[in-house]
Order: sequence, then C-alpha cells, then structure tokens
Amino acid sequence: GHWTDMATPKDRLEKLRSELPAPPQPAGLYVPAVHLTDAGLLYISGHGPSLQSGTAWVTGKVGADCTTAEARQAARLTALAMLSTIESVLGDINRVKRVIKSLCMINAVPTFTDHITVANGYADVLQEVFGSNGVGSRSAVGMGSLPMNIPFEAEALIEVHPTPSRL
Repeated sequence: GHWTDMATPKDRLEKLRSELPAPPQPAGLYVPAVHLTDAGLLYISGHGPSLQSGTAWVTGKVGADCTTAEARQAARLTALAMLSTIESVLGDINRVKRVIKSLCMINAVPTFTDHITVANGYADVLQEVFGSNGVGSRSAVGMGSLPMNIPFEAEALIEVHPTPSRL
C-alpha cells in the first residue's frame, strides 16, 4: 500500500539481510572504499560475487562455463556484497543519497553480447534498496578475464548525506 513507499533504504535492506554476505576483505593492496566526507562522496572499490561467508567466490567465464542467468545472479551477489561494504563504512545505509556511477565488468568470451542483462542483476538490487536514487549512470563492459575468474565485478561512486552534526 501507500505506506510501503515510505520505507527507508535501511527498511528495504532488512528484507535482504539474510542474503547479505560479510563485508568482503580486499584481495590485494587497496581499501574497500574511500569516503571523502567533505565532498560527500564514497568511492567503492571493485566488488565481486562473494557468497554468504564473504570468503568464497562464484567463478566462471560467461559464454564458456557460466550462463547469462548465472552471471546475472553473480551480479546480484556483487551488489549485496557492495551494500555490506557501504553499510560497514558509513554505519547507516540511509546516509546514501544516490548512486552516481557504476562500472560493471563481465568476464565473458569475445562473442558475448548480453552485458546489459547481466549488469541489470546488479542494478536491480540497488534500485530495490534505494529506489530511483539507486539508478545511476552505468557502463557495462566485457573483459577478457577478471580476478580469481569471477564472472562479474562492479565498482561505484555514491553520493552520501553528511553526518548529522553532534553539537
């Protein structure tokens, strides 16, 4: 009904809580996100499709040993991992003002052309949690390979509400 429209991102994230992995730890020399507090921006490092434990990964090359549907599900898992990182860094998911830009990378054979369908698995989750503010600009591109042979990776730039002043 009408009142469901008043749900906050935190309320919507609670519905997905059972699917959220632990915030994934960096696989190399980088931090999961950089929060430029004065600018109100959160730069999120590349995330992949981590499973519930936050340590195991979904793997495969789309068009070879991974279907488009499986890759789309991997993209969904990637968005959930990213939400876990955002919540961990900001402390409150309601501080997200909007998704500005996402770069979606698909580990695919050279003849694969359905990048948009795969990337929508990621975008659907952000829209589910943030509504229209979860739909930002986006690029979806094919890659010859991705780290650990994951089928999908995404990075994002998020606009953040300032921290409420505690005077």
